[in-house]
Amino acid sequence: MPIIPDEKDWTWVLARPCPECSFDASTATPATVPGSVENMLPRWRAVLRGPEVAKRPDDRTWSALEYACHVRDVFTLFDQRLNLMLDADGARFENWDQDLTAVEKDYANADPAVVSAELTAEGNQIAESFAGVREADWGRRGLRSNGSEFTVLTLAQYFLHDVVHHLHDVDG
Repeated sequence: MPIIPDEKDWTWVLARPCPECSFDASTATPATVPGSVENMLPRWRAVLRGPEVAKRPDDRTWSALEYACHVRDVFTLFDQRLNLMLDADGARFENWDQDLTAVEKDYANADPAVVSAELTAEGNQIAESFAGVREADWGRRGLRSNGSEFTVLTLAQYFLHDVVHHLHDVDG
């Protein structure tokens, strides 16, 4: 059963700490992303080894497996967006429908061991990409399809909140 789409604009997390997961975006920079991601990967792998990883807690909430698939794809998407911004100041991002992606990729029926390996590989890739960002490039801009503007710095903060928040969602 598909989940009701979350259509909230989460960019507010750039202005104040998240009351749900306690993440404070002001503490993150592109330079801190690699270590943060690398520290979370073992926790995600542990979540994926859970006995009820594919069980949804209710009809409105993804399972831990579905959240892990989403985070894997967030790693990939944000790596692409980061590289677009580094290649061209003012880069434009195509809309990403995360709920459609979950259905098309059948997150609910994914193999947790495969997802674990893919999430680790994609996490290591984005950590490597952020590790290569020079501080002089933190101000480069990118635009989401809805008009939200990011810099490399705020993209890093927004990205990291997503990963931290979902790890909180699954008690990881």
